[in-house]
Amino acid sequence: MPGFVEKPEPIQVPGLVHLHTGKVRELYRNAAGDLVMVASDRTSTYDWVLPTEIPDKGRILTQLSLWWFDQIADLVPHHVLSSDLPPGAPAEWEGRTLVCKSLRMVPVECVARGYLTGSGLAEYNETRTVCGLALPEGLVDGSELPAPIFTPATKAAVGEHDENVSYEEVALQVGADTAAQLREATLAVYARARDIARARGIILADTKFEFGFEGDTLVIADEVLTPDSSRFWPADQWQPGRAQASFDKQFVRDWLTSPASGWDRKGEQPPPPLPEEIVAASRAKYVEAYERLTGTSWS
Repeated sequence: MPGFVEKPEPIQVPGLVHLHTGKVRELYRNAAGDLVMVASDRTSTYDWVLPTEIPDKGRILTQLSLWWFDQIADLVPHHVLSSDLPPGAPAEWEGRTLVCKSLRMVPVECVARGYLTGSGLAEYNETRTVCGLALPEGLVDGSELPAPIFTPATKAAVGEHDENVSYEEVALQVGADTAAQLREATLAVYARARDIARARGIILADTKFEFGFEGDTLVIADEVLTPDSSRFWPADQWQPGRAQASFDKQFVRDWLTSPASGWDRKGEQPPPPLPEEIVAASRAKYVEAYERLTGTSWS
């Protein structure tokens, strides 16, 4: 059954209570009741958390999220209180740790799509819809949609698929007012990020967000607009009708499904360790995405 190939033991830090080991992050609570999120260098694909880490990945995702939180601060408040290292935390947590507000989380993955690919393409090919939304005929892999769409999903446990659902199902689950707020915030943030990325020669094909409430205020949480939560494509290589070059885990996916890996995706055996060249290529893509989006060099 998919999940962790080798589940890590969490680091114990005085004053912090370990709450959860996620696919990529470790979650703690401090004495003040705030959440402490630590982004590891783990990578996951095909519902497996792989045994090989990508060096610096957690730091890159954390720093890129912080940059994006600044770009969207006028649209929706975020959950970050501090990026300072908690007292007693190991030095390796530097740059990959966020102290965050403890929110009442909404159990919905809020996905915005501006282009057709992935699970949206698979559904479109069967029904000409995505999450119940009708789309025009003639779209192919990588087609730009007439307008961005909100395509929510239910959150799944480690080793399980998120499941696409309709807006109406979300409204039944969380209430009509909350569903409307989620859709409005998701599409507003996507539109802002799409325009920023486009100015830097990058297409933001789709992305997913998580939200929670602080009192009655909707707050964006977790990571935002990273290569792990979004599909970024180089604009100068975009060509609808085929799989697109990307700034994400595609090197990992391609190798795992190639004869070189010897792994059967549909079998019961966990995926093998990644070769050094795949690790290096993946790290380089994360770095390139960070540098092109932020305009600053990674060091």
